[in-house]
Amino acid sequence: MKKILSVKDLKVHFHLGRSWFKSARVVHAVDGVSFDVFEGETLGIVGESGCGKSSLARALCGLNKITSGSALFNETIELATANKAQWNDVHKQVQFIFQDPVAALDPRMTVAEIIAEPLITLYPQMTSSQVMAKVLATMKLVGLSQNQINRYPQEFSGGQCQRIGIARALILEPKVLICDESVSALDVSIKAQIINLLQDLQQQLKLTIIFISHDLGVIKHICKRILVMYLGNIMELGDKQSVYENALHPYTKALLSAVPVANPELEKAKQIQLLEGDLPSPINPPKGCVFNTRCPQATNECRATRPQTKMVANNLVSCVQIH
Repeated sequence: MKKILSVKDLKVHFHLGRSWFKSARVVHAVDGVSFDVFEGETLGIVGESGCGKSSLARALCGLNKITSGSALFNETIELATANKAQWNDVHKQVQFIFQDPVAALDPRMTVAEIIAEPLITLYPQMTSSQVMAKVLATMKLVGLSQNQINRYPQEFSGGQCQRIGIARALILEPKVLICDESVSALDVSIKAQIINLLQDLQQQLKLTIIFISHDLGVIKHICKRILVMYLGNIMELGDKQSVYENALHPYTKALLSAVPVANPELEKAKQIQLLEGDLPSPINPPKGCVFNTRCPQATNECRATRPQTKMVANNLVSCVQIH
């Protein structure tokens, strides 16, 4: 399969500056991740809040600046050093769907203006009639009615606002969609509709999707491969079946143990692996393995040595204890 995105040792750091009582500090939001995204697949990125999922996603579409490392898009554009013209090319092919569907839309703009904005910005040579025709076609594609074109976002439900956000992303006919918790703010029934819509659009438009979520049930339903992050680092990466049926890293096992089971008897018998303590601060991450402060299997080697990602069975794992 063709690699549409190749990420190597990518870091995203935020400098907080100094104050009267504190020296300059650095937030290690993403601290050296490497992975590939293949054309046509859905890659799921999971991990608890603060693990760097959104910072990574935003860096891949230019919303966050890449501190160091490499992110090669479509084997031609290096995102870490891309100029404005190259980013314009990337934005035509990579689009972002935000977590809060209402906050992501300008309340002063109509639906037509919101959906048309990327097209007007990146294709200024298009006539107004061409833009409007494209807007109407895209609205139909995501299940919006033509008579809603002059309404404002506050007149819509959360699910409808997310459809507007999806239409805004799709109007440029991108190759890649980055969905950052794009269904987490929706009701269960609406969430299912949006997930089914994304899957249908992926098949119809041959999209590649990077899907970020806390919900491992959703990830299992929609994704082909799963990347597990913790404190800016990759813990485990593998295909869906390998990760869910044969998880290797202690952190992955802990996450999967907390997923509810539909069968009441199985749910009652299941043991949840509770992790001690809280997520450490990304300003001062632990030495060695970043998970060692909460890992039930941590040794002195874990506290002293930062593990390298290695292939074990069918998964890539970052753990010195797994061979």
